[in-house]
Amino acid sequence: MENRPLNVLIAEDEDLQAYGIKTLLTNLKHHVVGVARDGEEAVSLAKDLSPDLILMDIKMPKLDGIEAARKILKERSIPIIILTAYGDEDLVDRATRAGVVGYLMKPVEEKDLGPAIRLAYHLRGEIRGLQEQVSDLRKALRDRKTIERAKGFLMDHLQLKEEEAMRFLQKESRRQNRKLVEVAEAFLMIREMIPK
Repeated sequence: MENRPLNVLIAEDEDLQAYGIKTLLTNLKHHVVGVARDGEEAVSLAKDLSPDLILMDIKMPKLDGIEAARKILKERSIPIIILTAYGDEDLVDRATRAGVVGYLMKPVEEKDLGPAIRLAYHLRGEIRGLQEQVSDLRKALRDRKTIERAKGFLMDHLQLKEEEAMRFLQKESRRQNRKLVEVAEAFLMIREMIPK
């Protein structure tokens, strides 16, 4: 990751802690776009402000930081670093399962925060790339299943061999200048209209 300034949302209910974190971020040349005083406000501000990264306290009013992180990550893929005074293994496990990509113990120091931000931002990018690959693979699998079902229909209805059915679909795809899966879907719609 390049060392560009990020827009950061701070979720911290203690004013003195929030001010200290804001100062560290300013020293690191990042921009603080907002400070949430509780977990619900963090979820709302994450949606409204679209930060590049969130620094989230665990123990907050209304909604704890891990649950707030879980809700935020359902909506958007934002790197979230948990800041906490608690080193409890259960909290670390919960944070990891929620999708948090960093965990820093308070008091946070600039020498730790800078690398943690860079790593979290990089990891979230890697995760986003993997999620896109998985999504592409799922779509390819759905398309393949659709094509296979259409081939099966053509084999049954037109008494074609598998290779012939595939060539028929490919020929129709070229003739109609449409994707193979679109042609397959059209044949499956025809199949639905045929009385059983």
